[in-house]
Amino acid sequence: MAVPFRRTGKTAKRKRRTHYKLSAPTLVICPQTGEYTLPHRVTPNSGYYKNQVVLEKKVKSEDKVDSKKGKKK
Repeated sequence: MAVPFRRTGKTAKRKRRTHYKLSAPTLVICPQTGEYTLPHRVTPNSGYYKNQVVLEKKVKSEDKVDSKKGKKK
């Protein structure tokens, strides 16, 4: 098995690792809601893609309350 002849110094190691960095994601503004989103994706907040509704929003059902007892049915 190959073993390095000399230990890699701090400077050489850090110079090699300078290219390992994160890049900021590209964000665009959703024309319907004005929020930031990734390009070429359906926005979960509005459900639009290329100015067409692709994803319908789920409507939360309201819990019905019995007027006499004040409890949920």
